[in-house]
Amino acid sequence: MLISSTIVLLAINQLKDAKVVKGELRLTFAKPIDKKQIHSFALSKPFRKVFDIKNCRLGSSGVGRRLDSPTTQSLKIAQYRPNIVRIVVGSDKPYYCSPYKPILSTRYYHIPLPKEGSHLPAKRYKHPIRKSVKKTSVKKKTKKLIKPNYLLRKSELVVVDAGHGGHDTGAIAGGKREKDLVLQIAKRLEKELKRRGFSVYMTRRTDRFLKLSQRTHIADKKKAAVFVSIHANSVPQSKRNHVYGVETFFLQNTRDAKSKRIAARENAAVLKGAGSRLSKEVIVDSVLNGPKIIESNKLAIDVHKRIITNLRARYRGVKDGGVRHAPFWVLVGASRPSILVEVGYISHSTERKRLFSSRYQQLIAKGIAEGIENYLNNRRRELGF
Repeated sequence: MLISSTIVLLAINQLKDAKVVKGELRLTFAKPIDKKQIHSFALSKPFRKVFDIKNCRLGSSGVGRRLDSPTTQSLKIAQYRPNIVRIVVGSDKPYYCSPYKPILSTRYYHIPLPKEGSHLPAKRYKHPIRKSVKKTSVKKKTKKLIKPNYLLRKSELVVVDAGHGGHDTGAIAGGKREKDLVLQIAKRLEKELKRRGFSVYMTRRTDRFLKLSQRTHIADKKKAAVFVSIHANSVPQSKRNHVYGVETFFLQNTRDAKSKRIAARENAAVLKGAGSRLSKEVIVDSVLNGPKIIESNKLAIDVHKRIITNLRARYRGVKDGGVRHAPFWVLVGASRPSILVEVGYISHSTERKRLFSSRYQQLIAKGIAEGIENYLNNRRRELGF
């Protein structure tokens, strides 16, 4: 019995610190925290957002005391049960938020707090709809909802970058060129995004090469909501029969050898004449800890999930290469949420054949568009739109 109690005690985590920084409640734990330990729900009259952290205790009686945020009615942290810490965020109206763990930080957990004017839309229909008019009423309601959503999307510009071009062919295998493949997918993606109501800007529509400065600053100049660069991967001859799959990247330094190799290959062309090695490293370091890194990670997760889901619904043996981070130069200049999608390995014979088929390209484009749509919908909810 003593041994059992000791094991349970060791499994308990501690909330060491809680503070409000830049509109977020930032929590620090003694040990790595698992998102599965945190359960959230909403209460009304008054409106409250509740977070229960299981297998956790307050590190001291001072944790969570005197917390204050100008956008909350109240903000309290307490030991709700012997093994549950409860956080209650009081607001004048219901609000959406997407808590997250900062990249590479296992002991931290951030909860976005309400922003000025952030709330859920009020319920319009309180009375039951009679069966005879239900179909018509639902159709009218749907049209009313679609119109504002369409207008919001129209104001959200997506910059689509087809990698390489011109003298820079990218990877070549089986007589096929990367620059041709990614332009075909980029054009399909443009149509998918426009069909959903988004504005789209293509960095290139023809077989031309863009300099590093052109690629990296377009998203900022156009005030884009997101930036997506499309590429295809490749490996040396000795590995061509074994390496394949879809990978999605966001900007961040990495120790992973594979991610470094992929980034180095893609960077080779755009970095020609881009300055000294020292100046390049300085620029990378200046953006690696920027506020858009977290958003880029979220965008990468949403896009990658939809690509894999769409491809696996129609094709067998689609390999999920995962969401990775690496120092891609094409992502450095944009202060917008930015990702690079490696749609597959042109060096793998089976995957190459699929990549150059219209059906496979369409599924990739559809997946990217759905991922962008999901990300921006979630972002709007976080901001209260």
